[in-house]
Amino acid sequence: MHSARRTASGLPQGPGPAEPAAAAGPPDPGLAARTPPAEVRVRPARADEAAQILAFWRRAAEGVSISDDEDGVLRLITRDPQALLLAESEGELAGTVIAGFDGWRCHLYRLAAAPELRRRGVSSALLAAAEERFAALGGRRGDAMVLDRNEGAHRAWHSAGYRREPQWSRWVKPL
Repeated sequence: MHSARRTASGLPQGPGPAEPAAAAGPPDPGLAARTPPAEVRVRPARADEAAQILAFWRRAAEGVSISDDEDGVLRLITRDPQALLLAESEGELAGTVIAGFDGWRCHLYRLAAAPELRRRGVSSALLAAAEERFAALGGRRGDAMVLDRNEGAHRAWHSAGYRREPQWSRWVKPL
């Protein structure tokens, strides 16, 4: 079943690290043992999907950002049409990740999987597509924005090969 999953470029994706989940709270511990991986297709978001993406984030993502409005999503898609990646399973939105590259660093935001599809390969497929995008653009290292309180996401990102760098803090100023 794993060999049927595909990366953003359509290449087969084999089994990878444990599934990252963006929302708080661990899923049912027996779910992965009972449920086969989801068939996932990853593609860039379209402008006409902004409202659907925002509704999905309210259901599946943890936390709210100052940019979580239709104008913010449309600005992202207009500026970099390949940055906002969507995962689809059985024709439905199953997950998202923003894979932003500024020419210097590779930034990951808004990794979210539908609660009913967590631990079924959705986030792994999204991260594989994001990492493939970064490599094609010449990126050298991905970094992820993860809420401090989201312990489930900490475990998921760690299992995907990401490591916390405690010497760094995020400093922000709304404009």
